[in-house]
Amino acid sequence: MEQTWSRYLGYTLAALAGTTLIGLYFGYPLYGLFAGLVLYLLWSLHQIRRLAQWLSDPDTAGEAPQSIGIWGDLFERLHKLNKNYLRTQDELRTRIDRIQESTNAMRDGVIMTNARGALEWWNGSAEHLLGFRRSTDQGQYIYNLIRTPAFKAYFDSMDYREPLELHSPAKPHIHLQIQISLFGNNDRLIVAKDVTRLHQLEQMRRDFVSNVSHEMRTPLTVISGYLETLVDNADDLPPKWRRAINTMATQSFRMETLISDLILLSRIETGDQTENNEPTDIGRLITQICQDAQTLSGENQHDIRLEAISPQQLTGDENQLRSAFSNLIFNAVKYTPAKGRIRVSWFTDHKGGHLSVKDTGAGIDEVHIPRLTERFYRADPSRHKDTGGTGLGLAIVKHVLINHDGSLEIKSRFGEGSEFICHFPAERLASQTTD
Repeated sequence: MEQTWSRYLGYTLAALAGTTLIGLYFGYPLYGLFAGLVLYLLWSLHQIRRLAQWLSDPDTAGEAPQSIGIWGDLFERLHKLNKNYLRTQDELRTRIDRIQESTNAMRDGVIMTNARGALEWWNGSAEHLLGFRRSTDQGQYIYNLIRTPAFKAYFDSMDYREPLELHSPAKPHIHLQIQISLFGNNDRLIVAKDVTRLHQLEQMRRDFVSNVSHEMRTPLTVISGYLETLVDNADDLPPKWRRAINTMATQSFRMETLISDLILLSRIETGDQTENNEPTDIGRLITQICQDAQTLSGENQHDIRLEAISPQQLTGDENQLRSAFSNLIFNAVKYTPAKGRIRVSWFTDHKGGHLSVKDTGAGIDEVHIPRLTERFYRADPSRHKDTGGTGLGLAIVKHVLINHDGSLEIKSRFGEGSEFICHFPAERLASQTTD
């Protein structure tokens, strides 16, 4: 480039020297130099005009003006840059078209909005699932089209770790799962998935469990009643029947417990059990449960202690809270060896209220912890044969906490005991009232 510039500068100086010599021949060398400069300026202005016309006229963008010297080289370089730009533009357009085609082929709705929620682009599935129209909805705020308070709160929360489920605003029979991801300058990529079939299957499962549990309860109650009568009069039975009757009574009791837990879990899941949402004296509730736990311990003589009780109350359904807390504390009694320690505490801080149940039992292998709240999941099935557990206790705890905006934290190591902590948000706390 430096050599080319030096060559063009040499040509220019040579031309000016030529005009100066011509002026010297006529006795006016300065006029000759001036005339050369004027001609060069006029020629340069002409080239600038051609450049401006070429750049402003898209119809001639593919043909560069012809010239000589530095202007010819400039036109050639700009022409190459323009060709590279057009080629890159075509490649990018092809890629964008391919991405849009592949996205339109998806069965899930895909929507792009800016940081404020204005619609920028969406695929065909989003039109089908959400009822968007390209003729009128471009640039509209998405929460004006999905008029659900839960969606507006979810969109503004900036916490998208968990998806949101709602009914389609255009087709209420469609159940959608909404997942939002952030990109760019807090722009949103929204994916709407049709989970109607899964929702129906889940509802069928709940209805089946609920109906079967209720239908089994009556005949099982009759069977249990007769078995209790036989057990009470076991002395009048032949010795070979006594063991069979006692075994049947034990298994009948386990079945009744299982059905009761299934019915309770079904009510909590479906919302059939009305939430009172009234302030609950947690100290009194936990004290009562610990007294029942001491009775349950019996000859095992567990060391059950309340280490700390905060005076604040918790807003919620007392019956559900009693079910959750008793499951945790009774589990600690069942799975802690005789004369083991169980520590129960209720404390509050700036994050909310927390119930901790800590024992010195056998502990749980960390591999099982993520699945402990699943229905009927058992880390050690052999232990449930001894304790009579149904495998539904922690599932009940999880759903009670969900109904109270809380969460369950499990800390355990095999051979080192376990700690179960129920976390409740600060909004659920209420000041202790005194009579």
